[in-house]
Amino acid sequence: MTFDIPAPRGALTPNRPLDGLTWLRVGGPADWLFQPADAEDLVAFLAALDPAVPVFPIGVGSNLIVRDGGIRGVVIRLGRAFNDIEIEGQTVIAGAAALDAHVARRAADAGLDLTFLRTIPGSIGGAVRMNAGCYGSYAADHLIEARAVTRDGQQVTLSPDDLRFAYRHSELPEGWVLTAAVFHAEIGDPDALHARMADQLAKRDATQPTRERSAGSTFRNPAGFSSTGRADDTHEMKAWSLIDAAGLRGHSWGGAQMSEKHPNFLLNANGATAAELEELGELVRRRVLENSGHDLQWEVIRIGDPLPEA
Repeated sequence: MTFDIPAPRGALTPNRPLDGLTWLRVGGPADWLFQPADAEDLVAFLAALDPAVPVFPIGVGSNLIVRDGGIRGVVIRLGRAFNDIEIEGQTVIAGAAALDAHVARRAADAGLDLTFLRTIPGSIGGAVRMNAGCYGSYAADHLIEARAVTRDGQQVTLSPDDLRFAYRHSELPEGWVLTAAVFHAEIGDPDALHARMADQLAKRDATQPTRERSAGSTFRNPAGFSSTGRADDTHEMKAWSLIDAAGLRGHSWGGAQMSEKHPNFLLNANGATAAELEELGELVRRRVLENSGHDLQWEVIRIGDPLPEA
C-alpha cells in the first residue's frame, strides 16, 4: 500500500538501511528514515502524516535488533536539535538525543548526582522509555517529567505516573516520540562524583564485553522488582547466572554468540544476521526454561520483519 509522505525541513530518506544505526550492526531498510530539523519540524511532520503509517522512534540503536527484512513505515531518529543539556538548580533538562554518559558528566560538573547514567549505553529518550537503571538507581527515581510529541503531532508533558514505570519498562503510546526529560538530582562534590563514575567504568569494563558488538544485557533479570523498577533486595537471581548454569556461556549460532565474559550479552561475533541473533536468543530462552524453570524475557527490543524464507 502506498501513502503520501509529507515533505519536512529535516532529512527524509527512502529505503534507508538501518544496520549502520544499531550497535549490533544488523537490520534491513526502513521504508523511510526521518531526521527532524527541530521540534517544530517533528510536530508538523507527524500532524500531516497519514495515521495509517506506522512510526517507530529509535535512539542510537544500543538496545535494538532490527530484523533483516527491515521496518515498514517511518523510523524517526532525533539529532543535534534534541541533544541540549541544561542545568537549573538541582534540575537537569536533557534532550532525548543527549547521550546518557554526557548527561551524567555534565551533571557531575555542576555538582549534581546522576552518576547512574554514566555506564548506561544509549540516549536519554531510550533511558526513559526503558526505565534504564544501574547501581540501584533508575530513571523513574529521578524523573520529574518527560516531553513528547504524539502520533498526531501534539506536544505533551508526561508525569512519572503517566508513564507507569516498571522494571525496564514504561508505557508510552505507539508512535509517540520522546523529545526531552527533566530530572531531579541530589547535590554532590564534583570530584567525588567523577571519581565514582571512573570506578563504575572500570568495573564495567572488567566484567562486560564493552569492546564487542553487543546491545547490552540481552534478557531482563527474573521477577523481583517493584512497580517503579527498583530492585527487591530479597531477590538476587540474575539472568546471566541462569544462562551460565544452562551451559550457554560462549555458545554460538551462525555469527552470533553469547559472550564468554558475560553470558547475558549477545554478540555479533562474526557477521551475524539479525535472524541468527534472535534465533540464538530464543535457544537460550528455551534451554534456561528447561534447566531452571525460569522464562527469560528479552530486554533488547526487536522490531521489523524477517526476510521471507527461501
